[in-house]
Amino acid sequence: MSPPMSSKGKDSAAARILGSGASGVAELLIFHPVDTVAKRLMSNKAKVSMQTLSPILFRDSASAPLARKFLSLFPGLGYAAGYKVAQRVYKFGGQPWFNDLINRHFKSNFNNTFGERKGKMMMQATAGSLTGIGEVVLLPLDALKIKRQVNPEAFRGRGVVRIFMEEGTTLYRGWGWTMARNAPGSFALFGASAVTKEYVLGVSDFGAATWGQNFIASIAGAVASITVAAPLDTVKTRIQNANFEHKVPGVVVIKELLKNEGPTAFFKGLTPKILVVGPKLVFSYTLAQSLIPLFSKYV
Repeated sequence: MSPPMSSKGKDSAAARILGSGASGVAELLIFHPVDTVAKRLMSNKAKVSMQTLSPILFRDSASAPLARKFLSLFPGLGYAAGYKVAQRVYKFGGQPWFNDLINRHFKSNFNNTFGERKGKMMMQATAGSLTGIGEVVLLPLDALKIKRQVNPEAFRGRGVVRIFMEEGTTLYRGWGWTMARNAPGSFALFGASAVTKEYVLGVSDFGAATWGQNFIASIAGAVASITVAAPLDTVKTRIQNANFEHKVPGVVVIKELLKNEGPTAFFKGLTPKILVVGPKLVFSYTLAQSLIPLFSKYV
């Protein structure tokens, strides 16, 4: 996602929440199936071939009609909706807030260290990294979404309230790996987007970028972010998709992955995620930036 405009603009906090939340819902309905495909590929420990691809992707619906196969890619939609909407609201509001905070208190430090031009981009990237680290508070919703996508047996007919009451802090399993993934991933997301605008497109005022410039910068930032975070994302996903009572340390996951599948397994699911990065982020960013000013007229 390209760095959003400063929260000091005319848009109210309520408009930002409503606009970014609606963007998250629309994005979810369109791209949730692709996310399911990526998660199931990352969680698969066997070799992928044309013969095994369908059972891996569609599970019990592998031999079902096409419509049922497609619907099978929407497991955990309720958890995904809660996570995606909360994530988008947090992303759109959190990164500008951290950026404003850094500008107020540490701008001179960044400018003295990196220069004014690079300092501005480093502040954007650092604000993104801090935002990414803070996303750990949403981990329970992310964990439930992933389990529903790749390991529905873990639910055993339990509802979300009962799961929260019974599992408690186990829903934060993998929190350290999540923070380790998000910090460089979000740094690369906002940093690469800022670098692309500043150096490639010659845009100094990020808020004044055109739709086409946002399109290019968003793709650059998202591809950089997903590629950088891919290895730790795979580890995090495998920790989270285990049964609730089965705790697997990240170090064990890494050892088994290297031993049984080789280092390239760290990048399983990377291709479908990258293939959808451009339209996904352009869609969500453009929709949010269009809806936020619209909601500002009423709230």
